[in-house]
Amino acid sequence: MPHQLMGYDRAITMFSPDGRLLQVEYAKKTVRQGSTTIGMICSDGVLLVADKRIVDSLIVAESVEKIWQVDDHIAAAASGILSDARVLIDRAQLRSQQHRVTYDSDIDTVTIVKEMCDLMQICTQSGGLRPFGVSVLVAGIDDNAPKLFETDPTGVYFQYKATAIGEGEIEVEEILHKEYDPKLTMEEGLKLAIKALKKVLGQNFSVERIEAVYIDSAKKKFMKFQKPKLEKIAGDTKAESKPVKK
Repeated sequence: MPHQLMGYDRAITMFSPDGRLLQVEYAKKTVRQGSTTIGMICSDGVLLVADKRIVDSLIVAESVEKIWQVDDHIAAAASGILSDARVLIDRAQLRSQQHRVTYDSDIDTVTIVKEMCDLMQICTQSGGLRPFGVSVLVAGIDDNAPKLFETDPTGVYFQYKATAIGEGEIEVEEILHKEYDPKLTMEEGLKLAIKALKKVLGQNFSVERIEAVYIDSAKKKFMKFQKPKLEKIAGDTKAESKPVKK
């Protein structure tokens, strides 16, 4: 860090002379160290694929969650500090159920996103707090139309057709820019996502560490891709090999 900025990262409420909140920027770097997560709008629904990053062979892979069900028609995936993500997901699930009980209808995906971002933004301007060290991809179906949003630690959100967060963000987005097409089916989208993860993970890739869910535009139901399906698609998908990190 440049000498003139030292001291401006001690409090979340202190701007540096060039107008930056350094603690928030550190939180963004935390997200970039998280495992890779991909979201994609497809012709027949919306898809989320996440690397669970199983680092110990004794861990039960099924117990590691990177993608959560918020409602029947909404899913969320995170990268960064997952304990921070759980707080946001719990809040989103509660807000969704309150809306259903009150209005007897599905909540809009963007309403859930705004609820998360409001809390994340408060933590960028309140003394004694720290920013959320997590970004969340929120996918849902509104009026039979798939939607995909990305939040970041500042409380800002954007709507995407396809995006990625985590350590492989740059490499995955390069592939998405070249090969993504909104006309892809969810199975074709899953092949593209697995191809991208294979490139990012190289020899570390395995189906055990992949979690993938989809929400069909017509049925509006949260569904998981099962392991046999993932194994079949991974076996049919080729990607450039990448050396193992030492």
